[in-house]
Amino acid sequence: MSQTAVDLLQSLYGYDRFRGHQAEIIEHVRAGNSALVLMPTGGGKSLCYQIPALLRDGVGIIISPLIALMQDQVDAMQQLGVRAAFLNSSLDHSEQNRIEQQLLAGELDLLYIAPERLVQSYTLDLISRCTLALFAIDEAHCVSQWGHDFRSDYLSLSLLQERFPDVPRVALTATADVRTRSEIIERLSLVGASSFISGFDRPNIRYGIANKISAKKQLLDFLRQRKNEAGIVYCLSRKKVEDTAAWLTEQGFTALPYHAGLPGQLRQTHQKRFLREDGVIIVATIAFGMGIDKPDVRFVAHLDLPKSIEAYYQETGRAGRDGQPADAWMIYGLQDVVRLQQMVQGSEGSEQFKRAERHKLDAMLGLCEVTSCRRKVLLNYFADNAPEHCGNCDNCQIPPQTWDATEAAQKLLSTVYRSGQRFGAMHVMDILQGKETEKVLQHQHHQLSTFGIGEEIHDAQWRSLIRQLVVRGLLKVDIEGYSALQLTDLCRPVLKGEQSLFLRIEEIKAPSIKKAGSKSARKAQIPPEVQELWDELRECRKMLADEHNVPPYVIFHDATLKEMLDTLPTSDAELLTITGVGESKLEKYGADFLSVLRRFAETG
Repeated sequence: MSQTAVDLLQSLYGYDRFRGHQAEIIEHVRAGNSALVLMPTGGGKSLCYQIPALLRDGVGIIISPLIALMQDQVDAMQQLGVRAAFLNSSLDHSEQNRIEQQLLAGELDLLYIAPERLVQSYTLDLISRCTLALFAIDEAHCVSQWGHDFRSDYLSLSLLQERFPDVPRVALTATADVRTRSEIIERLSLVGASSFISGFDRPNIRYGIANKISAKKQLLDFLRQRKNEAGIVYCLSRKKVEDTAAWLTEQGFTALPYHAGLPGQLRQTHQKRFLREDGVIIVATIAFGMGIDKPDVRFVAHLDLPKSIEAYYQETGRAGRDGQPADAWMIYGLQDVVRLQQMVQGSEGSEQFKRAERHKLDAMLGLCEVTSCRRKVLLNYFADNAPEHCGNCDNCQIPPQTWDATEAAQKLLSTVYRSGQRFGAMHVMDILQGKETEKVLQHQHHQLSTFGIGEEIHDAQWRSLIRQLVVRGLLKVDIEGYSALQLTDLCRPVLKGEQSLFLRIEEIKAPSIKKAGSKSARKAQIPPEVQELWDELRECRKMLADEHNVPPYVIFHDATLKEMLDTLPTSDAELLTITGVGESKLEKYGADFLSVLRRFAETG
C-alpha cells in the first residue's frame, strides 16, 4: 500500500490504519482494476471507493439507489473538504446546471447519482466528456432478482463495461449469499474481477428472537431499558407502522412512522429528524433503511417476520455501525409464517422463483426455531465460519429448554388427520381440549377418538407446537383453503413412533430481554465525574451540526467524543491524535471543542 493512501486516511479521515481488506482493495482499484467488495455494514466500504477515487485522476461516479440519502453522504464528504455533489430530481434546473458545469470543469472529486439517471443518454453523454476515476456501484445486491432489494434500474448497469471499458468498476454490498454474488458478477460484467469477501459477523450485535405473545407489551418491555436511544422498529404493513408509532408516542417515546404511502415531504422530514435528533425511533416498513449511515442506532426491532435471512441481516445491520453494543430483537408467531407463505404463493413470479422464495423463508424460520447459537446459523447461511457458541445471542446467554413433544405431536397430527385436514389451528385445538363449540358439534368432531385427549396442554403450548411443526415441515398450512392444517410426508415417522421430537419450551409470558452486550455496555457508560463534560461536548457538536445543517455524527461520532473524554486533549496536536479527527475537521471544529476541553481542565 502506498504511503499516499495512508497519509490520506490519516489526514482526511483521522484514522490510524486500514481495517480488514481495505488497503488491499484500495490498491487494487487504484491500479485500475474492477472488484466485488462484500463487507458488513459499518465495516468501512465507502473508503474502498472514496480513497481510490481521490488518488486517481478524474471524478468518481458513485451509483446509489436512494435519492434521499445522497444529501447526507455528500454533506459528510464536504465536511472533510472533499469536492462532492449529487445529481438527482431534488435539484432545480439552475442547481443541476451548476453541478454539470463543475463536473465538466474537473472541479468534482465525487459525484453521487441514481442508477435510473445514470443510464439516460443525456447523462452518459455528459460523463463521457469527463475524466473518470472509477464507477462505484453501492448496494450492488439490488441487481439480483433473487435478492431482497431488487431494483430493475440496476440491470442496465452492465452498459458501463461496454461504454467505459477502461474505467474500473467496484460493486459493493453488505449482504449477498453465494448465489447473489454470482448474479452480481454476471449482471455487472465483473467476470474475471477480483472478489474481496470480508466476514459477515457483527460481534457487537446481540440477536434475540422470541415467540409473539403480546406484541405491544413485549415491545414496551424491550424499550423500557432503552429510553432515549435511537432505534428502528420494522412492521410488515403500513397500518401497523402508523398504529405502532402512535402508540409508542402515547407511551412517551419520540416515534415517527415511515412507509411508501406517506407524502414524500413527510417521509423526508421524519428521516431527517431520525438522522439529526437524539433518541428518535423510526417505525417503518422495509421502505426505510437502505444506506442509512447513522452510527448510533442502538437497536433494530422486528414486530413481524422478515421474508429471508438476507433481509433480516440487512435490516439488523443498521444497528451499531459505531461498533458499540446494539440489539437485534424480534418476535414472531404462526400468523407471520402463514402471511409470508401467502405472499410467496400469490406472487406473480415463476415456479422457480417461488421455490427460491420458499427456500429463503424456510431458512429464516430455521433461524427462529434453532435451539443452538443463532449467530452460527446466520453466518453459515452466508458460507461464513462461526464458533459453536458466540456468547452474544439469546440462545447462548440463556440456553432454551426443550421437551419431549413426541406424544403431543402424535395427538395433534392424528386430530388433523381424523378431522379431514380441512380446519385451522383453533378448531383443531378445540377438539384436542374437548371444547364442545358450535363448530365442533356441527361437524360431530366431539365423537372423534381424539376429542379431549389434549386437555392437559394449554392454548399457548398447543400454538407453539403447531408453529414448530409447521416450521419443521411436519405440517403445512393450506393457504388457499382457509388456512387449514394438513399433514406432510415428513410427519409419518413421528406418527408411527419411529422418530422422537424434542422442541423448544416457549415461555407463557413475554421473556425478559437482556440488554445487548451488557459488559461492554457498562464499559461504554459515561463516568459520573466527566458526565458534565460529555454533555458539553455533545452540545458543542449539536450547535456545529445545526450551523452547518448536517446530522451531528457528520461532525464527530460518539466514539470520537468518548476518546476526547479519555485523553482530554488541550492542543491541536493532541486533538489530531484522536480517531476521527483529520486535518480538515481540526481546522473547522478544533477551536470549539478545545475551548470546551480546556475549560474543563481549568475547572476540573
